[in-house]
Amino acid sequence: MNLENLGLFKLMSRKMGWLTERQNVVAQNIANADTPDYKGRDMKPFTFRDALSDSRRLQPTATAASHLPGTRGAGGLNQEQRQRNPYETAPDGNNVVLEEQMLKQGQIGMDYQTITNLYKKQVNLIRTAIRSGGG
Repeated sequence: MNLENLGLFKLMSRKMGWLTERQNVVAQNIANADTPDYKGRDMKPFTFRDALSDSRRLQPTATAASHLPGTRGAGGLNQEQRQRNPYETAPDGNNVVLEEQMLKQGQIGMDYQTITNLYKKQVNLIRTAIRSGGG
């Protein structure tokens, strides 16, 4: 049984992937905190509503060799964007605030732990249902 085919597990996996990508972006911001003219980046917020509508979208399928492959729209879940309203900008043009990035890093860690705990609970629930024989 592949749990990735179940809707809730698919959403949790996508959220964990998004959190991993966001962690990489925040780490890059921290690494460039002293780089002149560096503009901090962040990820487009993950919402389950967007994830559901994104997963339900039909993808084009090529039925002949002469068909051109489709492209995914620019509104994907993992789109990276510049920070909109940085709290402060240094005289050298860098707008990365280390304290802000550290707060984001902590929140990402807590969110990831929450999703993994939910994932474990769902797996245990399925195991319990399988062991009980389902009725």
